[in-house]
Amino acid sequence: MQSAQMTLGLATTAYASKEVQAAIEQLALNADVDSRGAVFTRREVVDFILDLSGYTADQPLHKKRLLEPSFGAGDFLLPIIERLLSAWKATKPQATAFEELKDAIRAVELHYDTYGNTHANVVELLKREGMASETAQALTDCWLSQGDFLLEPLEGEFDFVVGNPPYVRQELIPTTLMAEYRIRFETIYDRADIYIPFIERSLKVLSKGGVLGFICSDRWMKNRYGGPLRKLVAERFHLKVYVDMVDTPSFHSEVIAYPAITIISREAPGATRVARRPTIDRAALYTLADLLRSSTPPKDTSMVRELARVTNGAEPWLLESSDQMALIRRLESCFPALEDVGCKVGIGVATGADKVFIGDFEALDVEPDRKLKLVMTKDIMSGEVKWRGKGVINPFAEHGGLVDLADYPRLQRYLEDRREVIAGRHCAKKSPANWYRTIDRITPAIAARPKLLIPDIKGEAHIVFEEGNLYPHHNLYYVTSDDWDLRALQAVLLSAITRLFVATYSTKMRGGFMRFQAQYLRRIRVPLWSDVSHSLRCELVEAAIKRDVQACNKAVFKLYSLSHEEQSSLGGNGE
Repeated sequence: MQSAQMTLGLATTAYASKEVQAAIEQLALNADVDSRGAVFTRREVVDFILDLSGYTADQPLHKKRLLEPSFGAGDFLLPIIERLLSAWKATKPQATAFEELKDAIRAVELHYDTYGNTHANVVELLKREGMASETAQALTDCWLSQGDFLLEPLEGEFDFVVGNPPYVRQELIPTTLMAEYRIRFETIYDRADIYIPFIERSLKVLSKGGVLGFICSDRWMKNRYGGPLRKLVAERFHLKVYVDMVDTPSFHSEVIAYPAITIISREAPGATRVARRPTIDRAALYTLADLLRSSTPPKDTSMVRELARVTNGAEPWLLESSDQMALIRRLESCFPALEDVGCKVGIGVATGADKVFIGDFEALDVEPDRKLKLVMTKDIMSGEVKWRGKGVINPFAEHGGLVDLADYPRLQRYLEDRREVIAGRHCAKKSPANWYRTIDRITPAIAARPKLLIPDIKGEAHIVFEEGNLYPHHNLYYVTSDDWDLRALQAVLLSAITRLFVATYSTKMRGGFMRFQAQYLRRIRVPLWSDVSHSLRCELVEAAIKRDVQACNKAVFKLYSLSHEEQSSLGGNGE
């Protein structure tokens, strides 16, 4: 641990290149709140997180060290200071405020104006608490620093790290700076958002027994890009508390992805206390914090559950009820994954310029073999395919590469008339010679195959059979199979089993919607088609054709030989 911290201690802007420093300066001057990832936390939630973390006024907080990585307008910082001063005053101070409190807080903020405003507010708070102006100014200067938390030097370890890290997508970070982050942080993987390295660095500067208390998006707990960070937590830390803040007004503004509170300590892994959808009320949150921190297991499991082995290497965290977790684990140990039984999961075409490449099929003025009938989400809303007449232009040759436009005068004329729009896309600028390609390659054979179509975001499973005439749009995932009867597979994917897998592994969105993405669909476990009896095959197919979800469940429960208890954990018994 010490060597990792020493490495991080070298992460300072003093050693950064001029290009990196210029990128930091650009972000520090950014006036756009949304692009900075600034989300403001309600006071009741801040107090709840401080209570859960153990940063309470009955502790000798002036002898502890706390880090706030992105203090913003002071939503966390000001309550932290209030608790610190209350605890310090209760000890009947023997020395000056500056000497006893100077090491108690370290807080960082990148944005210049925000830093200045909050700095002034801290000074005023200290003066209201009775400190002389000079002492208030000196303490604030000592506690607060302006800079990039991911590159700022940090001395020593911290007993607490708390806050709400910025939620910023990679594409909003200057390329030079993002490259610097990738060199320094092992958990930046795939399309990880910037709060991922914030959590990594915060964890690595914790003292032994130290506690991290964050509220942020829950995406990393299940998404692919969160794998390295989940592995770090599983191997070296203890996920003590998880509070799902779904549909709760945790912030002063709405957020699309669900937030969650995580309390992680630097100690041996152990059981995790879980709570869901708490009432945002000061008294209720105070009571819930006591239950979550209690030294004895929870008795009222309607409020708090205790789950074992939530963290498991880089695997997504399973935070559902213990009986559903047990069912998931049994199915995973007994049955192969969907793509291991002759099925393939794919996603429809992304063109990068739908207004050009997609239009009314009959009206698209290109050669007949240069367009395909396209199925979109609106075509399957009823549960069956009702094609609305859209088509997509295919610029790809049958055996690879783009077609020669000279061989297709109508296609050439159509594309040249719209060249400015098409060539302005990022993918076209990267490869000017291929300016008229769609982002994804189009393979006409996909249109000709029978398939199951699945919209990305839905509240319930919405699985539609398409007999093999249409090409899927990019908002649709599709499943084809060389072995399984697709109607029988449709019954499986419409069942409570699929909902369990997707709900367990996917991130949820505002309004209770789930992401039916390929990475989650591939986790579904399915028996080999050869192991399914003739009578059960017929039962599955009939249930799917009728779109009778209850009948699908009844057949699927037989397929997996679910016990009465397992059926009950899914909300039914299949009868």
